[in-house]
Formats: sequence, structure tokens, C-alpha cells
Amino acid sequence: MKKTLLLSVVASTMIMAGGDIAPVEPVVEAPVVEETSGWDATGQLVGYVQTVDEFGTGELFGDGSTYSALGVQMGAINKDIFAGIGAGFEVSAIMQDDILFDDQTGTGFYGTGGNAGTQSAGLTQAYLTYGIANTSLKVGRQTLPMALSPFAYTEGWQVFKNTFDAALVVNTDVPDTTLVGAVVTNSNRSVGPYLNSGSFTQINNPGDVVYMLTAQNKSVEGLTLTGTYYFAPEMLVTEDVSVLWGDAKFGISNYSIALQGGTILTGEPAGVKDTTAFGAKVGTHFDFSGTGIGASVAYSSVDEGTVGITNLGTGIKSPLYTQMVLNNVGQLHASDSDYLKVSADVAAFGGKFVVNYGMAIEKRDGNGVALADGAGASPYEVDVMYSQALGDNTKLFAAYVLTDADVDGQDSNNFVRVWARYSF
Repeated sequence: MKKTLLLSVVASTMIMAGGDIAPVEPVVEAPVVEETSGWDATGQLVGYVQTVDEFGTGELFGDGSTYSALGVQMGAINKDIFAGIGAGFEVSAIMQDDILFDDQTGTGFYGTGGNAGTQSAGLTQAYLTYGIANTSLKVGRQTLPMALSPFAYTEGWQVFKNTFDAALVVNTDVPDTTLVGAVVTNSNRSVGPYLNSGSFTQINNPGDVVYMLTAQNKSVEGLTLTGTYYFAPEMLVTEDVSVLWGDAKFGISNYSIALQGGTILTGEPAGVKDTTAFGAKVGTHFDFSGTGIGASVAYSSVDEGTVGITNLGTGIKSPLYTQMVLNNVGQLHASDSDYLKVSADVAAFGGKFVVNYGMAIEKRDGNGVALADGAGASPYEVDVMYSQALGDNTKLFAAYVLTDADVDGQDSNNFVRVWARYSF
């Protein structure tokens, strides 16, 4: 089978994919070429620990079910080296911390902490930029935001973010509209022992290419419409694969509503089905006695198609509004199921608490047949997360996740992730 960035015909079943408070998507605009020049240095130090009791077969903070790592990342950016040409570079290194935990190989998928990333070092970004009038070009190894590329984007829950080899063109000549074209290939995962072992120097399926077009319009105040099209030549041996995806967000006062949906067209060779999905989300944010409070409800439905609705650049997260910390496990929310997510957040103790509750209100078996109780029919998840900024340079994050797959003879699963980042 021919490989490609759009990973495989069968939805990924990687475990411990993780996920933290979703970052705010950057505004998509053509950058203005600045008159000043010079290199700006960036960097961060990261301490990262996560542990899981593996549905009762392990123990929290035990040697065989805990991963700890130290990471260092350094980079430099120059927006105008000469004639409007800029550049950026970034090197990253992860060292497994055997001082805290002697055995990080573990006994199963959770043993090395999965997604935290194994010991590795390499060049994680290296690109050139050029801007003229309302058009910008960025070529090389780089991050890709989900707002631009919902099926091949950079995720932020790892020790360090994953990156892609890509050529990205952004144009804003049309009023209130951003047009984006991209050629994308080679995603590093930074996600632990699976396939490429999280090495920054090992990339997925080198040489294969995916083409993307995105249009985003903000002509109506408060309304953002985004449409994306991907084309993956011969993803399924001889069949081309196309992805059509749309997203509409509307906000007024303290309230918001969002709709999303699309399809993955496979040509349906033997044993393969097209995939269709949609989602909706409503939310509100307000101040109560000086305290910021938010709440939202999200729903998604995915049919029995073969290729899951997932970030196909990594095989981990999903653009669906119902994405949580661990509900990508076994594609519980992104393959042949209807999923409900309820969230609340509050500013407290100098930081922010976020609590999510999610469950598959109907989980099917891949042929459209609903699973019975005790067979994974109604898996649920509870996330309790806290983040806090200490000064301008340090951020702390902690999460506790409880999951229950509703499988006979299986205990609930307890998971803890803690990290600290110092920027310099």
C-alpha cells in the first residue's frame, strides 16, 4: 500500500494521545514585511511527567507506567535578512529522565508515557519567508495551525510541537477573505514509541505529498466561514483521496455557536468506505463578581467510514469540537459514534480551571450496529485541568483524567499529566 501523510486506510488506534487546553488559533493574515532587521532568539525549557494506572494493571507514578522527560528548544527568527526574505530555525532535544523513574519501557502502550516523546534531538523548524503586498510565502519545516489546515496541523500537548515540511502561500487581496494554498509532506510526530519512535529526525512517509486549499471569510461581523479541500494522490494504492471540510463560527456579545462538517472521499475500493461527519457547539463566557466563567456543549456524529475524522498529519487528535484529552483512544469519538461533550471553565487561584465531561451517546461497531452495554457502548471521560502563568516566562499545567470504556471486567483508568515550561 502506498504511504502518504494522510496516514492509513484504517483509523489510528494509538493510545495515550493526550491533549491539553486548546491553544487559541492564530489570526490568518499575510505578514507585513518590517523595515527593521536582525535575529530574534527564542527558547524554552520543559519538564514533563505523565503517569497512568492502565485500567488497574499498573499504578500511578510506578516505574513501569510513568514517563518523565526534560526538553530544551532553541530557535532564531529574522523577518528581513535581505530584500524582504526572512528565515527561521529551531532545534529541539528531549532527554528521558531516568533519575525519577528507573524503567520507562513499561509493560504496554502506556509504559513510556506514549505521547511525551522519546529521547531525541534534531532540527524541528527551518524555513524561509517572503512577503509582497498582500501575499506571503513560507517554505520549509514549519508548524501548521488548525485554523488553516484542520486535517494536518500542529498539536500542542507534546513536550514539543510537531512540524511539517510544507510550502504555504497566504493571500488577502479579496476583502475580508484569506486564501491559503499549501503543499504538505513529512510530519514528525514527537509522540513516543509508536512507528517513528517520536524521533525528530524520523519523519512519516517521506516523499508523499498532500495538496490543500483553504478559504476563510469574515464579511459578516461576528461570523467566520472556513472551507478546506485536501487532495492526496493515490493514497489507497491506486485511489486518490479527497477531503472536504467546512466550519462556521458566529459570536455575539458573550455567546457563540459553531457548526462543522465534511466528508472523506476514498473512491470506495474493496473494503473501504467514505466517511462523513458533522458537529455543533454552543458556548458562553461572562464575568461573575469579577471572575471569568465559561461553559459550552458540543456534539459530533461520525458514520462508519473507514478513514477516521482525525488529524491525519499525526493520527492523534481530531478537528471535532468533542475532542478531549484521551477520547481519541480507539477513536471513541471520531469513528462510528455520536459523542457529547460538556465543558466549564473558571478563573481561580491565579490561573484557570477547565472541567470536561464527555461520553459516546451511541458507539457502533464499524458496520453501523450499536454496541451493547458492557462492550464499550458508552465510554465516558472526565478531564480536570489547571493552568497558570507565573510571570512572563513560566507556565504550569496539570491534568487528571478519568476514563471508563464500559467493557466488562475492566476497571476505570486514571491518568495524570504535569508539565512546566520556561521561555527565554
